Amino acid sequence: MATRILLVISVGLLASCDYLESYLADDKDASLENANLPYSDYQQVAVAPRNIRVAVEAAGEVEPVTTVEVKSKASGEILEMTVDTGDVVEAGTLLAQIDQRVLKNTLKQAEASLTVARAKLANSRSQLERINSLYVRKSVSKADWEKSTLDHATAQSEVVQREITVENAVIQLGDCDVNAPITGTIIERAVEQGTVISSPMGNSSGGTLLLKMADLSRVQIRMLVNEIDIGKMKPGVSATVNVAAYANRPFQGEVIKVEPQATTIQNVTMFPVLIDLENREGLLRPGMNADVEVMVANRNQVLAIPNAALRTQGDVYSGASVLGYTIEDVDRMLAASPKPRKTSAVRDNGSPASTAETDADVIKSDISDEERLNAIMTKMRTGKRPSEEDVAFMRKNRELMQKIAGSGAGRGRPGGGGPGASGGRPANGSRGPGGQRPKRVVSSVDQQFGGDYIVFVIRNGEAVAVHVRTGITDMDYSEVVAGLNQGEKVLILPSQSLVQANETWQNRASRMSPIPGLGGSRGRRG
Repeated sequence: MATRILLVISVGLLASCDYLESYLADDKDASLENANLPYSDYQQVAVAPRNIRVAVEAAGEVEPVTTVEVKSKASGEILEMTVDTGDVVEAGTLLAQIDQRVLKNTLKQAEASLTVARAKLANSRSQLERINSLYVRKSVSKADWEKSTLDHATAQSEVVQREITVENAVIQLGDCDVNAPITGTIIERAVEQGTVISSPMGNSSGGTLLLKMADLSRVQIRMLVNEIDIGKMKPGVSATVNVAAYANRPFQGEVIKVEPQATTIQNVTMFPVLIDLENREGLLRPGMNADVEVMVANRNQVLAIPNAALRTQGDVYSGASVLGYTIEDVDRMLAASPKPRKTSAVRDNGSPASTAETDADVIKSDISDEERLNAIMTKMRTGKRPSEEDVAFMRKNRELMQKIAGSGAGRGRPGGGGPGASGGRPANGSRGPGGQRPKRVVSSVDQQFGGDYIVFVIRNGEAVAVHVRTGITDMDYSEVVAGLNQGEKVLILPSQSLVQANETWQNRASRMSPIPGLGGSRGRRG
């Protein structure tokens, strides 16, 4: 027990020293920018360009795209095996030879039976010709003529049966030579010379496996992806594969399939994902372990802020309380900061546009549309019929609003202030001030990564809450699509519960500390 108390006192000493140094440094370096801010544990981070990459990493195993099990249709002893594992063979190459003696005898017997059947057919044909001539002259009865006709048909049928028997015997004799069904590599050899094998033809056991062949000119990686990341996996997404055998040589491939059925491994739900790779040099071999990185999104030199600075509508009030703001203060700030309504800041030529350019385009477009809509409504109130262009414009806007109404809010889970955080007043969904849903176009990247958040930014020497729209995130930083400008500083604030827990611990440590001046209350700095 004494050791535990001593440990708590030591931690309290370190925390108090850090607190004192931070307080003195803040007093010394206090600038006009944060002169009006109440004291709190916050960090200022500038909005600056950086590269953001979103990738899903998983382990997998190399496997062939095409694998063939080679079996013999003939039964008997293996007289010769002409290939071994690792051999690359062309389609039609002799792989193994089975004892042909029994099948040769069967063929000879079938050929002899065919000769007899043909002789019988010739005899019955002569007999039928003689009976026909006699029957015409009324020298034989009709019954004798019918019997002769039947004997001739039976002889013809027997010849056909014997011909089929001979043909089958020839086929079975040819099956003693086992040839390669595809061009590929021998990856497994299951039997040796002298082994007596059974045919899978009519055998319930499936016959004896001789070899396994695979076409290794193209392989695939089967990797297991956590269900959290499976929504990012789409066919056609590029992937980089690394294997231990060639550590300095990555292989490029792409996602070809996401299996619909999940598998559970140690209570974790995983989905198999297949990565297609070319392997013309034969470097990748079945069974190799591979590390796969699937590149989901990549942004170079885009404005970004830490995820810890992002707040949702639900927890913005707890963050504001750290700064000494009331709910009414935050609501006024957000009302003065309209939500950014454009999901991607990109110029017509494909290069990123600045936040100011994006906001200007949105405002200009909104004003133009609103003025035109008001003009159409005024025309209709005066009894005038709208033109076809007016009707098309109104129909287009209605369809757009219906699409937006079903799109939902942005998703993502950045930092401590991302979606899903609780506390403060309940969130108002994705609606802006006054419950109005802003008009915006939802892109595929926005649906997967982007979201609407709130940040506290330093403007005119004060911390104000503003709406921002984010793009992709690497779980540490999020792309700023609209709402902030480069160089502005955002605040990373602790939650109210963390502040209260910290103050409770400080008070408890001060009561336990025998050193004068260690404890004490922490006031706010004006």
